[in-house]
Amino acid sequence: MPKQRTYVCIDLKSFYASVECRARGLDPMTANLVVADPERSGTTICLAITPAMKELGIRNRCRLHEIPPGVEYVTALPRMRAYMKASADIYGIYLRYVSPDDIHVYSIDECFIDATPYLSLYGVDARTFAVMLRDAVFQETGIPATAGIGTNLFLAKVALDVTAKHAPDFIGYLDEEEFRRRIWRHRPITDIWNIGPGIARRLARFRVFDLKGVTEMDPDVLYDEFGANAEYLIDHAWGVEPCTIAEIKAYRPGSTSMMNGQILPGAYTFEEARVVLREMVDASVLDLVAKRLVTNHISLMVGYGADRGAHAAGGGGGRAGAAGAAGERGADEDGGGAGRGAREVFVGEHG
Repeated sequence: MPKQRTYVCIDLKSFYASVECRARGLDPMTANLVVADPERSGTTICLAITPAMKELGIRNRCRLHEIPPGVEYVTALPRMRAYMKASADIYGIYLRYVSPDDIHVYSIDECFIDATPYLSLYGVDARTFAVMLRDAVFQETGIPATAGIGTNLFLAKVALDVTAKHAPDFIGYLDEEEFRRRIWRHRPITDIWNIGPGIARRLARFRVFDLKGVTEMDPDVLYDEFGANAEYLIDHAWGVEPCTIAEIKAYRPGSTSMMNGQILPGAYTFEEARVVLREMVDASVLDLVAKRLVTNHISLMVGYGADRGAHAAGGGGGRAGAAGAAGERGADEDGGGAGRGAREVFVGEHG
């Protein structure tokens, strides 16, 4: 029987905003700070806000004009290079405690760590190990973090997303038994990792609103509705995830895709939009060349604001245009893929 593993999923709280707070000598947990570019327009989306602003009822990805006028806050221009450096520095802190073979970087502010071999090495339990890593990051960078602990990758992620925020030390824990007790009836179901509004709407047609309901559905109905993705849904409803970090690192996709998108600051005319589209296509072509990829498929998606008039008064708050290219590796690249498709599931949400 395989040894039960212990995973830790660490998330840097309001990462972009925390980096900007520390650069200004502010406390990331108490300061009111927004990361956004006010020069674009009032409809600019905030890339991040501090926890103190979230406690005021302001949602994370709000637009600047949606922040109540009575709230005083600092505005910080986005600095992606600074965030990438801070993320790399924090990754370096993790490497003092664990091998890179046991870390999976999920996004710029989140990672999974297989803690199994380190609990005996350091003579600690999983919670103490998570606290040790979190405190090391805070002491050196001043950036706070939360963590989820689980007996598989999925449970660690759900512990982070759902239970950690209610824990006194901001560290959540789930094993299979705790998962059934605390998560099966949790609503909304969209709080569960990898279940978005679209999946929730499709489940709602069957009067299913939580994971317990998924476990009670006929598997054939789920496969008819979701196809191969039903396997993930069924496994996760039972708290099961066989994929390991070692398997993720060994996985090589048979094909890749690339995307280039922009959010426009206002309503654009046809000619203005065509200039932007050409620039995006040029950028995608350069990416393909740099990565030595070829493609046989290019797709384009254009979204519109509430006012679709090209010359709407006040600019109309134009939406996003996006161009994507699906690529295959060149002949001298390893294009082989292997193993359970779940390995693709844990590719980062920002990656």
